[in-house]
Amino acid sequence: MAESAAPPRRSRLRRQPMTRVDTAWLRMERPTNPMMITAVLVFTERMPVDALRALIDARFLAYARFRQKAVDAATGAAWIEDAHFDLDWHVRRAALPGLGRAGNATEEKRALEAFVGELASTPLDPGKPRWQFHLVEDYAGGSALVARIHHCYADGIALVQVLLSLTDTERHPQPAETLPQAWLKTDGAGVERRVGAVARYTKLGGRVLDRGMAMYRDPTLANMLAREGGEIARELLYALSLSDDPPSLLRGELGISKRVAWAEPLCLDEVKAVGRAFDCTVNDVLMAAAAGALRGYMRGRGADPDGMTLRATVPVNLRPLEHAKKLGNHFGLVFLDLPVGEANPARRLERVATCMRDLKDSRQAIVAFGLLAALGMAPQSVQGIALDLFSRKASAVATNVPGPQQPLYLAGCALREMMFWVPQTGSIGIGLSILSYDNRVHFGLVADARLVPDPDAAIAYFRGEFDALLYLAMMGDWSQALDAEAAEALLD
Repeated sequence: MAESAAPPRRSRLRRQPMTRVDTAWLRMERPTNPMMITAVLVFTERMPVDALRALIDARFLAYARFRQKAVDAATGAAWIEDAHFDLDWHVRRAALPGLGRAGNATEEKRALEAFVGELASTPLDPGKPRWQFHLVEDYAGGSALVARIHHCYADGIALVQVLLSLTDTERHPQPAETLPQAWLKTDGAGVERRVGAVARYTKLGGRVLDRGMAMYRDPTLANMLAREGGEIARELLYALSLSDDPPSLLRGELGISKRVAWAEPLCLDEVKAVGRAFDCTVNDVLMAAAAGALRGYMRGRGADPDGMTLRATVPVNLRPLEHAKKLGNHFGLVFLDLPVGEANPARRLERVATCMRDLKDSRQAIVAFGLLAALGMAPQSVQGIALDLFSRKASAVATNVPGPQQPLYLAGCALREMMFWVPQTGSIGIGLSILSYDNRVHFGLVADARLVPDPDAAIAYFRGEFDALLYLAMMGDWSQALDAEAAEALLD
């Protein structure tokens, strides 16, 4: 019997090669920056852990990839099924430490933020499939769920869709059909082929990596690529020739502890109204408010940001929308200017909007995707050089994902709030997250504890920055120039 059972076991544990881009994210793991996406979902009712486990088993594990381990070896990274998979290990009951029964809402929120910070600082076990759900059964009259999933499984856009696939639009829905097969494909190869000329850009990026990422200092190589690659090469040259972000209290040596905080949500209708008044997008408004919050925090700690511009790397989805639920990493990165040195909220918003318009016309995102693919097949030493080079050019990672605008339920519990953070890479120690849900916008911050030991202080500036833009939008003729002193007074 044992011999007859052996062949199926070998078949189940057969290695499946990992895509180049997913390999790059697997190998970016650092003690200072674990490569995992962290999400927080808050519910109005208490959720039994058994109900959550049943849901994860039925829907989350419908994606076969989540039963597989990411294994890296000299022959390349691969997926292999976990022969000892234990759902109870992956879906765990948790309690908030140090919180007594008499805790008020503020104390509960800070306790949850501290708990999320600890989880964001703790790498996932490489000997198991790298994901976990931590259910706080008793939080704020309901419950809270913290999800951690390694970036090598998928990017933030896809994983938000995966988490949403666990939800329903009714508290007690009819028995659902099985997930569409298109949701369950995980190799991502088709997406790589559909994104125009990715192979060419990967080859171009590989040549840069082979030269130790010295292209921006080597005019001979730069000229060669400019002749061969045309517009793509020019975008690559631009990205590599960007100056390093200036020294600030938001950059420095990283530790191994993270801190997390989030703001009270904004009304999405009000954000849209500001965007219409300033003729810009919702994303522009929120990123400008985030830049203002960082400015306020820096000034609050005695720094002088006047005249300073920091950058944030911003993920850009490269999937067709109909493939949003496919796993794998299919996104590029662009560098967004955060004008923290601009005192005037209106001018700050105009600068962000201008930068975003320029980025929409560029090829930065697809170039970054090609470089990530090249990194996935480069030697570890070259990966380190590339990661260091690119991470020096930004001080933060910023994400903005539009979520569903209707109430959702998970395991029969109403979803009240939803936030997530993507990992920071290299020497970057700040992560900004914006996610809209049910006509509200949630803003959160994750930061290295050495750089930002008090993220709640930084978060506190976000509402005031948005309110300043809302006030200017309501004035009507906001275009009248405000001097710096008046602009600062508007925020006091």
